[in-house]
Amino acid sequence: MAKDIPLTFACGDYEIMRALKEGKVKPDGMELTILNDMDSTTRHWRILRNHEFDIGELSGSSYIMAKERGAPYEAIPVFPHRRFRHGFVFINTAAGIKSPEDLEGKRVGVNRGYTVTTGVWARGILAEEHGVDLSKITWVLSGDEHVAEYKAPKNVVPIGAGKNMQDMLISGELAGAIGVDVDHPDVKPLIPDALDAGLAALKSRGHYPINHVVVIRNDLLAKYPDLAADAFNAFAESRRLYVEKLKAGKIEKPTSVDKVHEKVMAITGDPLPFGVEPNRKVIEMLIGHAMSQGIITRKVTVDELFAPSTLKLKA
Repeated sequence: MAKDIPLTFACGDYEIMRALKEGKVKPDGMELTILNDMDSTTRHWRILRNHEFDIGELSGSSYIMAKERGAPYEAIPVFPHRRFRHGFVFINTAAGIKSPEDLEGKRVGVNRGYTVTTGVWARGILAEEHGVDLSKITWVLSGDEHVAEYKAPKNVVPIGAGKNMQDMLISGELAGAIGVDVDHPDVKPLIPDALDAGLAALKSRGHYPINHVVVIRNDLLAKYPDLAADAFNAFAESRRLYVEKLKAGKIEKPTSVDKVHEKVMAITGDPLPFGVEPNRKVIEMLIGHAMSQGIITRKVTVDELFAPSTLKLKA
């Protein structure tokens, strides 16, 4: 690749990317301008609607959906954001919800769009672990989709003008909601001891949700054939430095995210693996949920989602 190609990289402000941001890791052949001054909704919108950035961190389910519709990006198997989603479904305590199956026949809110990865994983948990028939729930959205062309299933509806999802959950107009931030005595998590439930799912079936992937513009990949692998290697080195500190107990002020990574590491040995093969099973889970929930129309393969030069790489 030509030397020091100037590229923009839009991403969240994660510890796993800290060495890259601070210049301790320098990508081969590129000069990265790192942009992490926006929230994830804004970033994903700007990537998929406006194609603004050369490299970007993107919602995993949105990428799979956009890829099916010809988006001008290709992913590399770098996963900066993973999170258990068992604790992201909340219910109104007066709505008569004694078990997850009681959500059937009810109206349940989804923060932002139906296709956002948090909601996809949370609904997948309801269906896979608790036998909930997702088609029997009316899903009420507070926002729109990252991909404008997407047509939602008939049981997915907009929230309505002037409505607020938090207020609707508190009042009982919604029996439950995914991904909301509500502090009210009448609202509680549907699944108690959510982290323990997530760790149990990890132990039993390898469930550790990938929320975001890293994508690169297709025209750049065509122009610079080494770009995908060089970018992967840079991200992998930043990841390695973070995981080394985590294993050595040298994180100065561990966050709640760091503490979850430590718990995952005790089970898997590596809390944040990069590469297709170490993550094939969980990516197949996400594809399966996207298919069953009406987000994609064809069950794509894992390999076709990623740049060919990165399929054998891992870290």
